[in-house]
Amino acid sequence: RVTSLIVAVRYLTIVPLPGRAPYGAEAIGRAAPWFPAVGLGIGVVLAVVERATSVLFPSLLAALLTVTAWKLLTGGLHLDGLADCLDGLVGRDAAHRLAVMGDSRIGAFGAIGLILFLLLEIAAVAELPPDVRWRALLVIPAAGRATPALLARLFPAAKAEGHGAAFLAGVRIVAAPLALALALVAAAAALGPAGLLVTAAALVAALALAWFMASRLAGITGDVLGAAIEVAELAALLTVSAWAHARL
Repeated sequence: RVTSLIVAVRYLTIVPLPGRAPYGAEAIGRAAPWFPAVGLGIGVVLAVVERATSVLFPSLLAALLTVTAWKLLTGGLHLDGLADCLDGLVGRDAAHRLAVMGDSRIGAFGAIGLILFLLLEIAAVAELPPDVRWRALLVIPAAGRATPALLARLFPAAKAEGHGAAFLAGVRIVAAPLALALALVAAAAALGPAGLLVTAAALVAALALAWFMASRLAGITGDVLGAAIEVAELAALLTVSAWAHARL
């Protein structure tokens, strides 16, 4: 269990944990139940950054710095998957789309999509009331990282070999319930009843993206899982924003 937690931290963040423990995608799949726990750790860092920057800077600049810290802490891992998925939309068929997604170069769709995506996240964070903002940032990374285990159990791999297929093979049947339970408890504790709505929005967004990409690729890949995390987090942010706005 400790080893799986270390694998999850090393994979999902840039935190330089001591020691050497080589692992493959299947080991990452076995660590999937720990993903929301790592998300909570990311959330703690974001909450601290948000509190510090909101004291020093105006709300928009504070939000920009907070989102920057968010993406730097994760090494831009999931943003890369989102960009690849966006670029893959231009493919003629499933094989061509997978080939486009496997290209390390970013295309026009990916670049434009990332810009708009990050602008939405920054604006959503900036417009949240201060008393809600830090609590939302605390739990939203956990909600987003609860989705890969579920998607791995619901959708087949688009390719017989590769990172995504090995990850899906490593995910155990109990991973999704454990990950979802942790995310739900954390969201409810931080946001109350709204936390359940936020978690539901994250799950629906991730499922919708995975279903759409599976229909285009005949399955899902590691890029799809990464993109699903990003989309789930954005959906959760927008849901919190709408909820907070409705209360005003």
